[in-house]
Amino acid sequence: MSNTPMAASPLTRAVLEIDEYASGLGWDQPARLFALVDTARLRAQEPSLAAQLGLGEEAETSTGLTPIEQDEIPTDKALDEFLATIAWPDAVVGCALTVERLMLPASAEAQVPQGLSDAKLTKWVSEHPQRQEVRMTVAVLRDGARESAVRLREKDSPTEVLTGADLVPGLAEALTATFED
Repeated sequence: MSNTPMAASPLTRAVLEIDEYASGLGWDQPARLFALVDTARLRAQEPSLAAQLGLGEEAETSTGLTPIEQDEIPTDKALDEFLATIAWPDAVVGCALTVERLMLPASAEAQVPQGLSDAKLTKWVSEHPQRQEVRMTVAVLRDGARESAVRLREKDSPTEVLTGADLVPGLAEALTATFED
C-alpha cells in the first residue's frame, strides 16, 4: 500500500502505513484502532485472509507487521476508558491507534487558565489562536517497543510527518496497558 521507507523498522513502517491510510480518509475522522500481526505468521496460519489483504509471498519479509483495523471505537466512552477494556489474543503482537487532537505549543502552557473543567479546557484550546490540529498514530508491541507518527493538518504531506518513539508517551502507555494481564 505504501510509500513507507524500506530501511525503517517494521514497527515504523506499520505506523507510517497506518498514517498514510488515515491520510487517505481525510481529516475529521474518528479514532481508529489496529491490531498488529506478524506478516509471515499470518501468511502461514491464515493464507486466505493474507490473500484478501494482498499479502502475497513476494510481499515483505518475515519481519513485517500487518495492521488490521478493528471495529469502530465507541464515541460514547472516553478513549482511555475504552482502551482499558481491551484484551488481545496471543496472535496479536502489537496494536496501534490513530486519533486527531488539538494541540498547543509549549509556549502557550503558561496561558492556560487554572481550574477549568475538561469541557471548558477543550473549548479554551479550540479557540486559542495558536492551536494546531494533529493526527497522531501510535503503535506498541508486546515487547515494549513503541513508535509514533504525528502529522499537522496545516502541513498535510507525507514528507512532513514526524516520527519517534516518545512523541505521544501517554497514549503509548495506554496502548501498552492493553497487553497487561
